[in-house]
Amino acid sequence: MTAPATPPWLEHFPTLRSITDPAGQRVIAAAQRLTMPSETVVFHTGAPCRNYLLVIDGSVRVRQIAANGREIVLYRVGPGESCVLTTSCLLASSSYAAEGITEGEVDAVAIPAPEFHRAVAESPGFRQFVFDSFGQRLADLMALVEEVAFGRLEARLAQRLLRFAGDGSVVEATHPELATEIGSAREVVSRQLKTFEQRGWVTLQRGRVEIQDREALAALELM
Repeated sequence: MTAPATPPWLEHFPTLRSITDPAGQRVIAAAQRLTMPSETVVFHTGAPCRNYLLVIDGSVRVRQIAANGREIVLYRVGPGESCVLTTSCLLASSSYAAEGITEGEVDAVAIPAPEFHRAVAESPGFRQFVFDSFGQRLADLMALVEEVAFGRLEARLAQRLLRFAGDGSVVEATHPELATEIGSAREVVSRQLKTFEQRGWVTLQRGRVEIQDREALAALELM
């Protein structure tokens, strides 16, 4: 009997590719490839979880909005990753407590919830993959909680500016967007950015921040 062809998307998930048990093979075969345009709401607060999502390319921003309208970005799901909140909802049979939105076009695969539960119960390889991914993403989320609870705001803001700038010097983001990223208020972020500008570390323009002194911002991260 000829073995089923290996789906191309498995190249991005080596652990899944090595699964050979029947239950693991069934769940891989049940995965549905999908492409989502930019700013697509992948899931929203209060919605049931119907699929286990694996991102191949692109990024899904997971954010939470408080009753007062304040937002915070909890994490991003990037290439080769799964969503910790989705895994939690599936395992606990609960609803989403946040929302996920695509950042640019996203290429992903979705495994229907019934197939996910069956594979977790019957496939040791798939179960290990799910729990390993869940543990790693949960550790990242706990790091965010620690950062927001105990980290200094100026250091968190400096970190985001450097991350968004990458190898360049320009950050295309508004003050409200930066506030959402670090879980603070726009007014607080605006004051801190003004302080950075007075120190000569950045130049502020409408809808963008130009970094003038990367070393000074990086030093804040280490304090």
